Amino acid sequence: MRYRLIAATAIAVSTALAAGCHSMKTFVPPNLRPPENANGSLDQARKTLQQATPCCSTFADFSFQNTLPWQPKKFVLGPGSTVVSFNGEHSYFLSFSLPRETQLPYRVAIKSELNGRWLRASYLFAPTVVLLDDAFQPIATQDVGLCEHMGWTDETTGAFGSIEVTDKRARYLVLYSSAKQQSGNTYWEQSPAAFSAEAPVKMATAGTFKVPHGPDGTVWVGLMDKTYQGAVDNAICAKAAQGDGVLNTLRDSIPFPVIGEGDKTAAPKSTTTDTPHTPATGSSPSS
Repeated sequence: MRYRLIAATAIAVSTALAAGCHSMKTFVPPNLRPPENANGSLDQARKTLQQATPCCSTFADFSFQNTLPWQPKKFVLGPGSTVVSFNGEHSYFLSFSLPRETQLPYRVAIKSELNGRWLRASYLFAPTVVLLDDAFQPIATQDVGLCEHMGWTDETTGAFGSIEVTDKRARYLVLYSSAKQQSGNTYWEQSPAAFSAEAPVKMATAGTFKVPHGPDGTVWVGLMDKTYQGAVDNAICAKAAQGDGVLNTLRDSIPFPVIGEGDKTAAPKSTTTDTPHTPATGSSPSS
């Protein structure tokens, strides 16, 4: 009798717990919860940059002791990095001397990594590149467009861009982020739930969106190599144009035979000819 009572109590408790689990929301540990303010880290990064003391305001004040790497190399820009001020706008920056022995033209590869754990709350350092002559005078300036590429490795995953050096006067390279770049964004095609720690918390379904640009982050820069060339050339820069559908595309690409036109030797269709009208018997023609 006592055993039956204990068993019945255990069953009742299990049933209650099971019902409670169905009615409760899924528990998510704090380290997997989405941030309450998606723009909090970006706003703080901008504030930190604006409060930093610039080291210089002209290119002649920069240090060009480092040579541009022979292949893309990782650099982290943020608090503690040197800051430049152009027309009152602050930016972290990198400066390099260009290799003299490299034959023109050549490409410089650039990649920015997402800054932030949560994709919806992440941002990118969008670079501006300036080429200088031997007198530290600008000869070319370019806001580098970034395009998304999701590869099989960390090396081929990120936001890619490049510039081409064609001017023989180019001696130095400066990489920073202009005010226009810092206020822009980059097209992104992947699902936040699929490529971040948001699972099992799905903040959004699959789709496309834009990642804002920020003042700091991790950037790779160096002479183009085969790995980066493949990523740059195959990166996605914008939403693909709407097509006409698979069937219409196949019709345009593959010639299909037209029914009824295959046998050119077939006999022509019979046609009926009108016969002269014969007057009925017993009737006489009018005179």
